[in-house]
Parts: sequence; structure tokens; C-alpha cells
Amino acid sequence: MRLLRPRQWIKNGFVLAPLIFSGEFVKPAAVIQALIAFALFCVASSATYVVNDLRDREADAAHPVKSRKRPLASGEVKPPAAIALVAVLYAIVLAAFAWSPPTAGVAVAYIVLNLAYSLRLKHIPVIDIFCLAAGFVLRVYGGALAIDVPLSTWMMVTTLSLALYLAAIKRRDELATSGDASRSVLQFYTLRLLDRYSETAALSAIMFYGLFVVTVRPKLNVTIPFVLFGLFRYWYIVETGGRGESPTDAVWTDPPLIVTVILWAAVVVWRLKQAGA
Repeated sequence: MRLLRPRQWIKNGFVLAPLIFSGEFVKPAAVIQALIAFALFCVASSATYVVNDLRDREADAAHPVKSRKRPLASGEVKPPAAIALVAVLYAIVLAAFAWSPPTAGVAVAYIVLNLAYSLRLKHIPVIDIFCLAAGFVLRVYGGALAIDVPLSTWMMVTTLSLALYLAAIKRRDELATSGDASRSVLQFYTLRLLDRYSETAALSAIMFYGLFVVTVRPKLNVTIPFVLFGLFRYWYIVETGGRGESPTDAVWTDPPLIVTVILWAAVVVWRLKQAGA
């Protein structure tokens, strides 16, 4: 099960964003469709993680932490078993075309993007950060297609900005803790440059989310403090605890951040339900 990295599935929560912000969460059929899309992206992302672990098995085996935590690197899982698992996961994604061809197509695009990233794009500065961010945008797009609602421009640019922030912070933490030895692309970055990237992306995320609330969903004005606190808190735990290399670990291990995300989601649903979305 660890090979599938279920802790990372929290990222696929972005698939549910269109369901929430469109107000379709009051319709059981839309909820079911969105949850199927969420599960589909969990399968697609797990397939990507297994492929990456297969490619990086030897390097991970020499890493002081990954050699213990990664099943392939530790020898807990053998390569033939991992290859068979990838085949099954890919088959599930292809089978999803019988359910929703557009959503399955986005899931395939997500897999192709990650394969390109793993093979080449992760070595190209700036492009590597945008590839990581694009994965989140594809999740949101897939979620919109699954329930047949248009993808809001505000949602797309806010998601992109937030994802760029997380990606820049991830690279910054990698460079600060391990230097450029842990990832070849880090030789092209400096801490100052990555700080500027993350600051720009964070400001953009706040600005676009605020504009969305003011112009489209004024009932959500009370959620802006949650967004600001979440960004501030995440930045704090990255700066003091060095957990930016894995955003999901940062979220899972920080109770105030967990509570903030839950409260934000609850208030969004409550206010949109009040407004009749």
C-alpha cells in the first residue's frame, strides 16, 4: 500500500473544487461523479509515483531517508511486482473512458505530463515548477468535466498561483536542506530567486481568490481570513520545520493547518448553501 502513497491523495482534493464552488454539491448525482473523478486521479497519481520509484530506485537506495521509506528502494517490493501494479493502474485509467471520456482524457494527460516531467522536464529550470503546478490545474479541470460545469477562469488562475507557490516552496526547501546535490535542476536556482517566486505566487493566489470572492461569490468574503492564515501558517512551518519538500506531510503533521483547511471548506459549503449557489 505504501507504494501507492495514499498520503499524497490529499492533493487530489483539488478535483472536488468545481463541485464545491459551482454549488453542485447539493446534487447527489454530481457528488457521485466528483468522487469517481477523485478516485480516478488517485489511481493516476499512484501510477505516476510507482513509475517514478522504479526510475529512481537506485538513487533512492543511496538516500538516507528514501532508502527506508520507499518500498522499491528498501527492497520491500520487487521491480516485477511494481511493473505489474503499474499495468493494472493504467488499465483502470483506460477503463474510465467507458464512464467519462473527457475526464479520463484529462487523467491520461496528467499521466503523460508526469512521464514527460520524470524523463526530461524536471531537469529544466522554471519549466519544472510549472509542470508541478500544471498537475493541480489538470485535477481541477478533470473535476469540472466530471460534473459537466464550465471551469471558472478565477478558479484556474487561483489554482495555478497556489500550485506555483507550493512548487517554489518545495524547490526552496530542497535547496536549503540538501543543496543542489539532491536534484540536478537545483543548480540553476538560488534561495533568493525561489523566495521571489514563492512570494509572487502567494500574492497572486491571494489577489485572484479575493477578486473571485468580491466579483463572483461575495458570500465567501468570510473565507478570506482562512486563506491568509493558511498561507501564513504553511510558510511558518516550512521556514521553522523544513517541511516544504513535501506539502502533504506539512499538512498532515500540523494540526492548526488541518483545522484551517477543514474550517475553510465547511464555511465555503455553508455560505454557498445559504446563498443557493
